[in-house]
Amino acid sequence: MGNPPNSWLFFSSSAMKRRHFLSTTSAAIAAAALSGCNKSDLPVLRIYTWADYLAPELAAKFEKENGCKIQIDTFDSNEAMHAKLSAGATGYDILTPSSYMVKTLVREKILSPLDHSKLPNIQHVDADYLKRALDPGMAHSVPYMMACTCLAWLGSKVSDPVASYAMLDRADLKGRITLLDDMREVLGAALRSLGFPLNSKDPAQLAQARDIVIRWKKNIAKFDNEQYKSGIASGEFHLVQGYAGDLLQVAEENGDIVVKIPKEGSAFSCDDLCIPVKSEKQELAHKFINFVTDPANAVVNMNFIAFRAPNSSAYKLLSEDFRGNEALFPAPEVFAKCEPIDDLGDALSLWSKTWDEVKAAG
Repeated sequence: MGNPPNSWLFFSSSAMKRRHFLSTTSAAIAAAALSGCNKSDLPVLRIYTWADYLAPELAAKFEKENGCKIQIDTFDSNEAMHAKLSAGATGYDILTPSSYMVKTLVREKILSPLDHSKLPNIQHVDADYLKRALDPGMAHSVPYMMACTCLAWLGSKVSDPVASYAMLDRADLKGRITLLDDMREVLGAALRSLGFPLNSKDPAQLAQARDIVIRWKKNIAKFDNEQYKSGIASGEFHLVQGYAGDLLQVAEENGDIVVKIPKEGSAFSCDDLCIPVKSEKQELAHKFINFVTDPANAVVNMNFIAFRAPNSSAYKLLSEDFRGNEALFPAPEVFAKCEPIDDLGDALSLWSKTWDEVKAAG
């Protein structure tokens, strides 16, 4: 119990403030490096990505080096991105789906195979990570940013804490807990708490996980994907499930927050860089992927986004505080228990049914 050490608090103030200025960030990126140029003469690289997912200084640098303009459109879930592309949306040159969605997009022939001869910087991608990746040969995707799902709590409010899903059953925290509003994360956590695979397709295992989550549901304030961050920072919530990067950012605002990966293991997700098959700027898109995979550029992005880029050559360029953060660089024995969220295939309907049962439970 107690405050996390100061070495956890390594994010710059700009990294914290960026989430409060999403509307201006995209505008700044679109306008960066364009002064003195005729915008109509510049090719446009259209990126479809998560909000606030590229350091503005990197966008400006790429625009200047390549004589182009970057335009960013954002999505708030893989499913929203998939739905838009499946409905026929075109014109995008770079996508950043999570790895499990990459498999779906490949199956639906939405992604272009990558030309590795144009991507010399992929030599820097973490080989150990690729052993766990869903596209280990990087045939259609290059890893961009990854993070584990964590538990975070207030050191002054939670007595005798243990980095374990068992904390979700504590009666003294009733009404002060939040879980992510995400069936893959929450059912996956319950599966790991039982020692089952995070992506299990076994009906009996999913039924047990459902019962665990229904029990947790009686103890939590709500399922939530956004307010848990401000809620734990303000003290409204005492224990939350959330994403490492987000939680570490709010830990800079409130030094009482402790962020840990559960000892039973958790989900880890990686967002990947991909090129749609219908992109008319394949050459420029390859240049962009190679650019952000450059180790020095990857460090700039990591410091801005507060996630980990699986880039071995970049690790040595990071601060000791960043490299030493266990939520971003877990010990091997901890990471061994974490699993990537995978494509469920035909089992998606079973998972959806199970999640509906959780939501309907009193």
